[in-house]
Amino acid sequence: MQYRCEVYIRPRADILDPQGDAVNNALANLNFQGVSEVKVGKYLTLLLESDGQSAAEEQLDKMCQTLLANPIIEDYEMKVTEA
Repeated sequence: MQYRCEVYIRPRADILDPQGDAVNNALANLNFQGVSEVKVGKYLTLLLESDGQSAAEEQLDKMCQTLLANPIIEDYEMKVTEA
């Protein structure tokens, strides 16, 4: 069965995010007021063939820990649904 997988990856709260700071400064320079603590992350989608949803979630989690995210400096959330 195929599963649609979504992964949201973002810097951990206690990690500096220079890209987020650059976006925050650019927004201020463009006169957008009230914006603070910008964090820039990644959003990935993929289709995964698996025997069941729990197996798909387990495999996706392993992918995140191994390649998709850097668990030392990034947090991630996963969503797995039937395709």
